[in-house]
This record gives sequence, structure tokens and C-alpha cells, in this order.
Amino acid sequence: MVTTHNLGFPRIGRNRELKFALEKYWKGDISEQALLDIAADLRLQHWRDQSKLDWIPVGDFSLYDHVLDMSFLLGNIPARVSTLSTSSTIDKYFRVARGRSANDIAAQSCVHAGEMTKWFDTNYHYIVPEFERNTKFSLNANHLLEKIQQAQQTHSQVKPVILGPVSYLWLGKSKDSSDKLDLLEDLLSVYAQLLDQLKNAGIQWIQIDEPVLVMELSQEWKYAVRKTYYQLQATPVNLMLTTYFGQLQDNLQLACELPVQGLHLDAVTAHDEIDKVIDWLPGHKILSLGVVNGRNVWKTDLTETLNWLEPVHARLEERLWLAPSCSLLHVPVDLNSEQKIDADIQSWLAFAVQKLNEIEVLAKALKHGRESIAEILLENRVAIASRKQSKRVHHVDIKTRVLEINEAMGVRQSPYHQRSIIQRKQFRLPLFPTTTIGSFPQTQEIRQTRHNFRVGKLPEAEYRQAMRKEIEFCVHEQEALGLDVLVHGEPERNDMVEYFGEQLAGFAFTQFGWVQSYGSRCVKPPIIYGDVSHSQAMTTEWIQYAQSLTSKPMKGMLTGPVTMLNWSFVRDDQSREQTCMQLALAIRDEVLALEKAGIKIIQIDEAAMREGLPLRKSQWNDYLNWAIHAFRITANGVKDETQIHTHMCYSEFNDIMSAIARMDADVITIETSRSDMELLDAFDQFRYPNEIGPGVYDIHSPNIPSVDSIIELMEKASQRIPVERLWVNPDCGLKTRTWEEVKPALCNMIAASRYLARHLSAAQSS
Repeated sequence: MVTTHNLGFPRIGRNRELKFALEKYWKGDISEQALLDIAADLRLQHWRDQSKLDWIPVGDFSLYDHVLDMSFLLGNIPARVSTLSTSSTIDKYFRVARGRSANDIAAQSCVHAGEMTKWFDTNYHYIVPEFERNTKFSLNANHLLEKIQQAQQTHSQVKPVILGPVSYLWLGKSKDSSDKLDLLEDLLSVYAQLLDQLKNAGIQWIQIDEPVLVMELSQEWKYAVRKTYYQLQATPVNLMLTTYFGQLQDNLQLACELPVQGLHLDAVTAHDEIDKVIDWLPGHKILSLGVVNGRNVWKTDLTETLNWLEPVHARLEERLWLAPSCSLLHVPVDLNSEQKIDADIQSWLAFAVQKLNEIEVLAKALKHGRESIAEILLENRVAIASRKQSKRVHHVDIKTRVLEINEAMGVRQSPYHQRSIIQRKQFRLPLFPTTTIGSFPQTQEIRQTRHNFRVGKLPEAEYRQAMRKEIEFCVHEQEALGLDVLVHGEPERNDMVEYFGEQLAGFAFTQFGWVQSYGSRCVKPPIIYGDVSHSQAMTTEWIQYAQSLTSKPMKGMLTGPVTMLNWSFVRDDQSREQTCMQLALAIRDEVLALEKAGIKIIQIDEAAMREGLPLRKSQWNDYLNWAIHAFRITANGVKDETQIHTHMCYSEFNDIMSAIARMDADVITIETSRSDMELLDAFDQFRYPNEIGPGVYDIHSPNIPSVDSIIELMEKASQRIPVERLWVNPDCGLKTRTWEEVKPALCNMIAASRYLARHLSAAQSS
């Protein structure tokens, strides 16, 4: 009477097998077939992990990105790649993803990588589809059909997962200012062909994801949704229209009325809409409810969930399906891999495998009654109560400090135009000053040294000596290159969030809690389980040592409170705003410690500022108000002489530039390289008041930017921003690159900067 399914499973493997296979393939250490064999083995393991479900997903696995997979399935490959002579589709795939494929590919085959940005309000990055007026789609479903055939050998009921046509168009960008919706008719014909092929492959249900339905849509886009599903209604398979990450609100009636056989609602974020959906959904349609949070790691309160779910089941009976709220791509694979988390905290958690167990338990309770899971319910209640009552979670003194925050704490001593004069006299930097974002290559030797220290194989004195040696090397290399503002390179840091979380109260950490950020890049988000506070300086020793090695200004590098929040698994027992203010005070303490230690430039990274925006624009102001306030609390306790930098990357910033200006950072470095300075369009309408470094070096690609390409990008920037307020920098940190890539890239960046300083300043003075 209850059907269970899943919307998607983590791709990377328990031990990041996909990451390591990809990186070996790119280096030429394994063949294409070996990579595909590893991918096939991972899929089999993932289907085994989901085998207790009634329906398992197929097509959620990807070698790099599921949106890029959809582009290739639809034949929408950029001409700069599709026209390359190569016998391998996979080589074309990776060139779009990262600018090149394996290292043995000829250098002339390197291309401009596809733009990469955030998947809705998550930290997952997708490759943006590219459209032009003459874009034509053509179906190539062979890879999906092969995966389906593989899955059908082990499970009788498989459910392909595809991105819906409206969301696909929404997520893409027109490269010639044409209207994306003009392509809908041609796109729908290809989708119709796809659905026919899936039917011929023995498919009964297809999960068609339209997360765009939780956003504010114009009438034009709503019409596109109607047109799409009325046009596809003749398909011979059942469509499960899938939404997630938010409420449907004004799109609720539209979603209920579409001629599909099922609708998935995110019952975690859209819980208040459940009754209305049940009332409005026609009696022949399936309702899938996402009853387990697919984006956070907290254990589901099974008793509380059953309290509201049982009446729903009584109304829907066999029409009810259960699933996580969204794909489990956003959580780690298996909590059972963890051996070192505190036992109490571990009892509060659930990763992907455990979340599917929760789905199974809830379904069993609905089918056979709560007595059939009595022991599990008791254990769950004990864990939920333990977390609520734990003295490790709540600290009165920390909460009191947040209540004492006042507006003056977020205001600099003087406005930017006054303090910039002081700072220019102090630093005497050239026009188009050069810097980097913070990290330098993290070699295997650095990672091994950190590992040996953490597991007790390396004495602390030797570890510190090794880190100082790495810092000294990094400073020397920067001085030899001729950078103007230096960084210490961050050899001691494992991750920009985890490193700080390890030194703050209220954080817990995993050994194997990896989550895919993009491609082979995985992150291990900390878990904020309790009130956050700062007890001792976290970075001053390393930054002071680096500054002692050079007469050039050295940046102190910190991660901002909003990014700490958005890139962690956050407690759900208080508002995100309150947790962010606790983080702001903790990082503020470190900012003041750096200033006291004599560091004159402090960068507070807020890479995830936009990521936390609500998906509906009408809700933006509330978030931006407290997020920007948190940054200002962190940054603005310093003197005018101290220059505050911040950094943002891989999101769309054009529509929030006025809010970013309210942060009042002296300098912002921001990603623009993959989007060809698209960000600068924002300055046609808004004059950014402070200094800005638009990223000119795409560090997520192994390609080395040329001097001419950097000059071209910066000349575009100089048309909107006065040259005296422009910096030159990469678009993100360099930890994932090699020194063999970094040195020539930075050399070209500095050469471009010097050229610009000579020619653009001369042009302005003539």
C-alpha cells in the first residue's frame, strides 16, 4: 500500500572511488575503458545500497555532472568542442567540463571550459548549457539506455531520472541574447523521442525533474510548463514530475493540474502544502512525498513524521509513495564508515544509506503498524531526546553575546573613499595590483605531512617546521613571480571551512563524510551541532611568520561566517541567522587578532554568499539583510589602515551587486573567467563603489590563460570600473592545481597586469 523510491544517490563512492578514477584518467594513468569499468562497478554498488526500495533510480550517476550529461543526451554540445576531430565522446565531454580531457590529448584540443555555477541553492556546481538562436537538438540516449540495461539485470523496477525540459532551458544561457524559450518546440520533439525509447527499453516510470517549479516564474515560463506536459502527455510511460528545494506556492495548482501520472513534493521544505496538494491532486495521480531531508545529516524524528504521515496515508492509501526530499547527492554515503565521531553525536546523524533505511522503516510502519517497528521507534526517540537535552548543544554565554550585537559593531570608522586614501599611501601598490585568492598547490607531500601529524606519526615540532618550510617556499615563489600582495599559501589547511571549524566550539567532523562539489572535487562539510564560539587565535602564527619573510604586504586569510554556515551541515534546532551571528562573532575575534598581530590586509572569503539566497526573489531581502550584517560584524571592527578583502565565486552575482556593495569590503575578488566577464554587465546599471578584482584565471581548468586573454578580460573590466580600483587575480584558490600549471599562469597574469598599467594609465592621461 506504500511504494518507496529514491530520487538520486551519491556518485562518488564510499571511498571517493570516482574521484580517484577520474584524476587517474585525466593524467593518462588509466584507460577510458578502465574508467568506465570503475563507474559501472560503482553503479552496481549504489543499486545494491538501494535494493530494498521498490524503485531504484537510473541516470542519477554521472562522471562529472548530470546537467552536462543531459546536454550530451540532447546533442547540445558547444561548437568549439563538437567540431573537434576525436573518436571519443568522453573526450568531448571532459573538454566541455574542464577545458581538456586526458593529458595525452594534443594541446590544440584544449578549449574554453563550459561555465560552471551553483545548482539552485546548493554547493553542487553544474556545467551551464549553452544556447544560440540556431541551436538544434538531436537525441543520443545510448549511455542512459546502457545504464538502464545494466540496472535491469539486478532490479526489476528501475526508474530513469532525467532533467525536465523547462528546467534545462532555465538553467542554461543564451550566448547571442536570443530567447531560450524559442527553442522549446524543437527540444520537446527530442524529449518525446527519448520517452519513446525508454518505453521500448521496458520502462514504466520516469522521474522528470522540474525544480524550477519552486521558483517565481513569469507567465511566459508558466505557459512553457503547461505546453511541455500537455505536449508530452501522449507518452506511453508514466511521468513522475519531481520538485524539490522549496514550496510550490503560486505554482502549486499548475503542478497539480499537469497531465502527468505522479507528483513529487519536498515535504521537508513544503510541509505546509501537503494538505492542499492532496485536495487538488486528481484522484488517479500518485503523490510522492519527500519525508526525509536529503540535504542535511540529522536523523529523522520518526514518531513526529508518522504522526502527520499516517493521516495522509489513510487518505491516499496506494497512491502514496515515499522518498527523500531530493537527491541524496548532497549528503555523505554511509554513516557506518565513521569510526571516530563522538558516540552521542553519531547517534543524532543519518547519511544516505541511513536515510533510505528511514524511508523503509516509515513505509513498514504505514503498512503493518507502529508495533512492527517498536524497537526502532524507541531507539529513534532516545536519540532525538538526547540531542534536544544535550548540554553540549546550548551555551547561555554564547547566546547572550549574540543578543549584545549592535549596529555600531558593523560600521567601519570611516567611509571607503576616506580610508582608501590612507590605504593607498600605506601600501603604495601599482595600478592593476596582482594577488591570489589564498591557497597554493597542495602537493601530496603537504597532504601526507598533515595526515602524519593528525594520526600521531609526526611530532608537533617537526610538523610546524615542515609547514614553515612550505610557507617559506610559497612566499619565495610569489616574490620571484612578482606578485604585489602575497599569501602564505595555506599548507596547514585541509579545507577552508573544516580548518576553522576544527578550532571552534560547536563543530563535529567526519572521516569519510565526503560530498561532491563538482567533477572530482569533493568536500567534507563540518557538522554544526551546537553553539559556536572562538577560544584562541587560529591563524596568526602562520600569517605572522609569512609576513616576517617579506617586505610586501601579506594577506591574512579567513573564511567568512556566511560561507562557514552554507558549507556546513547546519543544526536545525535554531534559525540559520542565529547560528550565522555566532559564527560572525567567532571570526570577528580572529580578524581583530590578526590586526593586533600587525597584519594590514585581511581577506574574509564569502564564496557562498549568494548560495544561501532563497530561490524566490521575494524572500531575498530578509536573507541578505542578516547575511550582510553578519559579514559586517565580522569585518568592520578594524581600523581604517586595515584593508578588508572578500572573495566570491561560481554563482550568479549580477542581480545582487548592490547588496554586495553593502558589505563595504575595501576589495572584492570575484569569479568571472568562465563567464567571459558577464558579471560586468551588472555595472551598466550599478556603479560598484569600492575596489574589485574580476577573476581572469579559471583555476577549475588545467588550461593556462594567455597574456592576451587576460588583457582582453581586464580591458572589458576597465570600460566599467575606473582603473585605479581594479585588481588582477585568479578566480579562486589554487590548491587543486599543480605548480607546473600555476607558475606560468601567474606569470602571464602579472605580465598582463604590467602591460595594462602602462597602456591603460597612459591612455587615460592622454
